[in-house]
Order: sequence, then structure tokens, then C-alpha cells
Amino acid sequence: MPPYPPCLHCLVICWASLFWFGVGAEARQKCSLQAHIAQAVLQPPSGTGDSGSTPTLTASASSSTSISTSTSSSTDLPAATPFNYGTDKIRGVNLGGWLVLEPWITPSVFESTGNDNVVDEYTMGQLLASDDALNLLTKHWDTWITEDDFIAIKAAGLNHVRIPLGYWSVPLTAQDTNTSTSIAPYTAGAWPYFLRGLNWARKHGVHVIVDIHGAPGSQNGYDNSGQRTNNPVWASNPDNVTRTLDTLGYVMRQAGGLIDVIELLNEPAGFRGSDWSSTIRQFWLDGYDTVKGVIESGVNVMIGDAFLGVDSWTNFLTNSGVLMDFHEYQLFSDGELNRTWQQHIDFACGYVSSLSSFSSSNIWTVVGEWSNAVTDCAQWLNGRGVGARWDNTYPQISTSQYHGSCSNYTGSYSGFSDDYMTFLRMYWEVQIEVGETIQGWVFWTWKAENADEWSYQRGLEGGWIPQDPTDRLYLNICSGSS
Repeated sequence: MPPYPPCLHCLVICWASLFWFGVGAEARQKCSLQAHIAQAVLQPPSGTGDSGSTPTLTASASSSTSISTSTSSSTDLPAATPFNYGTDKIRGVNLGGWLVLEPWITPSVFESTGNDNVVDEYTMGQLLASDDALNLLTKHWDTWITEDDFIAIKAAGLNHVRIPLGYWSVPLTAQDTNTSTSIAPYTAGAWPYFLRGLNWARKHGVHVIVDIHGAPGSQNGYDNSGQRTNNPVWASNPDNVTRTLDTLGYVMRQAGGLIDVIELLNEPAGFRGSDWSSTIRQFWLDGYDTVKGVIESGVNVMIGDAFLGVDSWTNFLTNSGVLMDFHEYQLFSDGELNRTWQQHIDFACGYVSSLSSFSSSNIWTVVGEWSNAVTDCAQWLNGRGVGARWDNTYPQISTSQYHGSCSNYTGSYSGFSDDYMTFLRMYWEVQIEVGETIQGWVFWTWKAENADEWSYQRGLEGGWIPQDPTDRLYLNICSGSS
């Protein structure tokens, strides 16, 4: 017996076969996906999952979506909870490392391959036998995020999740795009789990931001795009851009009724030059049109600053329902690591003014990624097999320096000092202050195997994140910052 629900496993294999063998429309119908613009539903096994009933993928054009099995009666999902974007504050968490792997979030998944050259999902598909890769990933998709996580997220006072999704997990067919539909060497099969997650979110009253986290050719060269490479080519090949637009269209047609915000692309590398930045600018415009061409209202569109700073997007795409995603980390350079704890807090306070000014005169703005980490000590944060700048184990450069030992700055919070945990609370609060000043915030990430300073779940458990995100110990924390 496989260590995951056999019925759902059959669905995954069915979808994977569509990618690998390019079968036609008749075979696609046998996977039981009906394409409509409304709400895609994954029907899970009934009861505890051991009944042997076969789940199906269905979609309904009605405003009411149901989950059922062939052996049980339908149960309607609740209607969507209203959320007033621009008025209500987004308080959310990212489901990082689930449908797009990152070695530092789940190092055990990569260690289990027995191959040090597997550094991302691209090399996993490239270097493992296809059955081995599928079995490994299926177990991960089924267990890393479960319905219990959505229940806990709701109980923690959060109202949004952000779900990263790779293009290779979206089952485009030749009818959906004029570009290639090949995903080689990636492994297909995450789509049913994505749909299941959307249904869990709706069931438990959690709103959803879906972001295309990995694009064809890689939009930044980072392992979190699916492919760690020094030569990302997403913006260099027009077909890659077109396929990304077609992917957005497919996601909206199939699942738009369960999505509140669609983020067109995560962290495209605008810093790679004018060709990239101009391609990104046009992609934001075309992506907006693609989404609105499928669902004219009811879904908001999110863009990002592309590492160029929000001011680079002044007076850009100021349409109603567009949000800017800003990411705030202070740990990926020696200059940032040199800051004292108080300097980290003061630096974050500076965003209160700059982001408020941008959002009030341009578009709604959300801090869509941020964390409690102020070191890069988490194992493989900089890539599998790559050390940390903090303890000078990062690949040597001329300006390398030693900031200190990584001991008790990462891993289990049982080793964190009282002073460190007090700082983690202060740092959490100051970044909440930034997000609450604008339209909201989404913490990165909900859980990590061995990096508690990055985990909202562990922060709740350890007490540096309060059970109610509106609770404050340090009122007016930015009042003394310039």
C-alpha cells in the first residue's frame, strides 16, 4: 500500500500521464475534469479515506460548490465570505514549500533522494526515475499541507493564504496554448492537490491568493522558481511569456471561482536589465487583460515590484482591484546582517512612510512575503549545499565576513534564548505595523521542517507570535524611528 490515499494517487497518475504522453481529449475526459469558469472541486474519499471510493474532479457554473463521492451524498461548500479589499486588512500566511519545493523548507524531501545534485524540482525530475519522483512528490503533496493546517490558520486569526504554484503543475493542453505543453523534466501531478487546497480554504472561510511561483525558463533563477540557474530565460523567449499568460487563463477558467486574488508572477528579475524590466511591464498589462478576459469581476489581480522598488511602478496599472506585492527581507547581504536587532526594527519602520505613500497615491499594497529571520542560517536557505553568510560558510567572495555562529539562531526554538525570542516578537510586531498601515501582510511561511524562525506555526507554539494577530506588546513601536 502507498503511504498516501490510493484514490487521490490514481488522479495524480491520470493527470501526470496527460503531461508525459500527450493524450487527447477523450482520455482527458476520463480524468473527470469538466472545464467551466466557476468553482473547481476535488471530491475526496468519503469518511476517513479508507472506503475505496474514487474521487473525481468536477466544476460547477453555479455559485454553490459541492464536495461529494460516488458513495456519499453531496455536501455544499459555504458561500464565499465577503472581503472588502482596500478596507479590510489582509492577514495571511504563505503555504511555502508545498506545491513548489524549496530545499530549506523541506530538507528531508531532498535528502531522501540520495542524490546531492537534486537541488530543485527541475533536477529532481531530471535525475530521478519518473516513478520515484512521482511517488516522492505525491507523498509530500498529500502530507505537507492538510485540512488541519487550514483549520489552524483560521483559528490563528488569519484570513488569507497565499498558495505558490508552478507552471508545470497546471495541465495545459494544445487547446489551451499555441506554445509547447511539455513540462520536461518536471513531474506532473500537483493539480488535484491544488484544487483540494482551494476547497479546504473555502470550507474554512480562508481567502486565497494564488501566485504563479515558477514560470517556463525560470523568471529569476532561484530554486523557488523551480529551477536554480545562473541563466534564467523566461523573459528572453516570447513563448515562455505567452505560455505563462495561457497558464493564468487556464487557472482562472478552471478554478477562478475559488480564488480571491491571482498574482501574475512571483519575483520576476527586473534587475537583470532593461530587456527584462520592459518584458515584465508588458506582462503585467497583458496578464491583467488575460485574467479580466476570463472573469471580469470578483477576482483581484496582484503584481510585484520585480526587485525594482515600488516607486518604479508609480502611476502604473492603477485600475481598480490591482494590488502591489512587496517583499521585505533583511538577511541576504552582509550589510543587512551587520545590523543590530534595533537597527532591523528601525529599518522596517522606514517602510511605514514609503509604502503608505505609494499605496495612497497608486494601488493597494501588501507585504506579501516577510519573516522573523535576521540571519541566513537556516539550512540550505541559499540553496542546497550552500552555506550561510552569517557564519561565513557561504561561497567565498572578496567581501566575506564572519557575523557569528549559527547555533541557536535557527532550528528548533527550544534552543532560542529568551532575549532572541523577545526580539522575534518585536520584529514580528514591527512588520505587522508596516502591513497594517497599508492593505495587509502575508507571512513567509506557515511551516518549515527545521527553521522555526521562519515558521508561523512554530511562532504560535513558541509564543513570539500571538494567537490573535491584533494583539500588541509594543504599541507605537515605530514612534521613535526616523
